[in-house]
Amino acid sequence: METAPSGMGPFRNEPRGMKPCNESIEKTFWIVERMLALADEGDAVREDTGCGVLYGVMRDSAFKIRRLAEAEKTAHIKKGWWVEQHRR
Repeated sequence: METAPSGMGPFRNEPRGMKPCNESIEKTFWIVERMLALADEGDAVREDTGCGVLYGVMRDSAFKIRRLAEAEKTAHIKKGWWVEQHRR
């Protein structure tokens, strides 16, 4: 499985110059992308309907989590808590 970008963990303690609450939201986006990739991978190789249900629930959950994380990020931006970091 793909490793997280530097400082993103998923659970490393490397400083990124970002508030810890915002860093957790960024980690959430990273996890969501992994969930979606796994759901696609699992769905492609499944051999029964039970696995289809599992990966469908995983995909639906990832989309719901992403919507919640996007709403939180927007709220943090409006509060002035979120400053985009320039990545190299």
